[in-house]
Amino acid sequence: MGLGILIVGLGVFLGTHIFVSFRGARADVIERVGLQAYRGMFALASLAGLALIVWGFAQYRAHEWIQVWSPPSFMRHVTIGLMLFATIFIVAAFIPSHIKARLKHPMLAGVKTWALAHLLSNGDLGSILLFGTFLAWGIYARIAAKRRSDLKPTAEPIGWTNDALVVVLGVVVYLALGYAFHPVVIGVPVFGK
Repeated sequence: MGLGILIVGLGVFLGTHIFVSFRGARADVIERVGLQAYRGMFALASLAGLALIVWGFAQYRAHEWIQVWSPPSFMRHVTIGLMLFATIFIVAAFIPSHIKARLKHPMLAGVKTWALAHLLSNGDLGSILLFGTFLAWGIYARIAAKRRSDLKPTAEPIGWTNDALVVVLGVVVYLALGYAFHPVVIGVPVFGK
């Protein structure tokens, strides 16, 4: 049951995000219902999909674990290292910086790095579905964004203060995820073992 719920959640969450790339269909919906209603429906569908993903993955981990392959133990260290970059990239999405300008789509870069990092150290079916699907979506979304003509490049700010802020905040988020969130919420310690 957990895998089924996870798959439905991935379909709902990523389906709403893939729909955004169909600019004509998106514009038609916005014209019919209005921008605020569209944003509300998008947010509700995304939250519903995310809730199903979390619930389905938790059920799968508790009752249906299916090991497909066993990653080498050193991959755990590769994952931990890549996650530092993933958190910095995601923080960069919210703060104008040279990092944001160079990455062009730092949120997508962060999601792809997060997904790849977790694929490297998790060989069970649920993790492969979860992280593999997010990685595939991230690649698709980046290609779709490249083809859009309505996106303007992010201007690089003067100075490097915001870049330092992005890195510092990224490290803080990374440590909070590793020391607090992951062991408590996910039940898997990141640092030490």
